[in-house]
Amino acid sequence: MQITFLGTSSGVPTRSRNVSSIALRLPQRAEVWLFDCGEGTQHQFLRSDVKSSQIRRIFVTHMHGDHIFGLMGLLASCGLAGAQQRIDIYGPPRLNDYLQACRKYSQTHFSYPLKVHTVEPGKVFEDEEFVVRCDRLEHRVPAFGYRICEKDRVGHFDAKRAAALGVPPGPVYGRLKRGEAVTLPDGRTINGRDLCGPPLVGRKLAYCTDTIFCDSAIELAAQADVLIHEATFAHQDAELAYQRLHSTSTMAAQVALAARVKQLIMTHFSPRYAPGNAIQLKDLLNEAKAIFPNTVMASDFFTYELTRHSQSAVAA
Repeated sequence: MQITFLGTSSGVPTRSRNVSSIALRLPQRAEVWLFDCGEGTQHQFLRSDVKSSQIRRIFVTHMHGDHIFGLMGLLASCGLAGAQQRIDIYGPPRLNDYLQACRKYSQTHFSYPLKVHTVEPGKVFEDEEFVVRCDRLEHRVPAFGYRICEKDRVGHFDAKRAAALGVPPGPVYGRLKRGEAVTLPDGRTINGRDLCGPPLVGRKLAYCTDTIFCDSAIELAAQADVLIHEATFAHQDAELAYQRLHSTSTMAAQVALAARVKQLIMTHFSPRYAPGNAIQLKDLLNEAKAIFPNTVMASDFFTYELTRHSQSAVAA
C-alpha cells in the first residue's frame, strides 16, 4: 500500500500546494483508490507516478469545492482516454445530484460504468481483502472520515514441511495455504494453520478531513498504522479553527495520541502560513510533535509506503 498526496492545501491552491486529494495505490491488484478530488487533481496525476487509468474507487469526504471541483474533469478525462473499468464513487448526500447536473449541462458521456454510493456511518465497502467504514465528522456541512482496514492473511506456507508429511502436491496445497483442514486419502487430517507461519496482520489507515477535534475521528483512527488528519490552523489560531470547524496542529496530534496510532501525517494547511509570515508550517509541525512525536507534514507528491512489517516514508 502506498499513499501519495496529490494536494495538501486548504481552501485554495498555492504555488507549491494543490487542494485536497490523496491516492492510495494497491499494487497487488493494480488499483488506485482516490480520497477527495479538488480542482486540478487530474494535473497532479500527470505530474506524479500514479496512474489515473487505475482508479477504481473514489471516496469523497464532503461537498466543499476544494474537495470535489476536480472530480468531474477527472472522470471526463478517464472517459476520453478510453477507460472501460467501472468506477465506484462514495460520498455524502447530494454528490450524485452534483455529478448528474455536471453531466447534463456539460453534455458529458462516460464510456465506462459509473456508480455513486451515498454513504452513512458504518461499512461502505467490503471485499475479500478490505473493509472501508466511515463516520460523521464535525464540519459546516455533512462530512465523513474514512477508515480502511486490510484483512489479516494467513502466514507463510511451509511447502517443505507439507511434503515431509506426505501431502501430495496439487489443489490440496491451496486449501492448506488458506488455513483449511484437509483429510488425505490415507485418513489423516492435516490442519493448514499448522503449516503456516504467524498471521500477517492487515494494515489500517484513517483519513479525517475537514473537521474540528471530535470523538468520531478518534474512533475511526483507533490503533491505525497511519492517520491522515487535517491541520488547517496553528494552535495560536484556535479561535479561527472553532469558528470554521477546522483543526489546529495540536488537535490533530491529540487525535493521534488518543487513538494510539503509529504515524500521524498532517495535511490541508492554510495558505496563511507561507514562508516569510510570522507563523510558518514548520511551527505547526513543532506544535504537533510536542504532543505526538511521530508526526510528519505532507507536501504535494509526498509518498508514504505502508508495508505489513514496517513503515517508511520516501519523497516522490
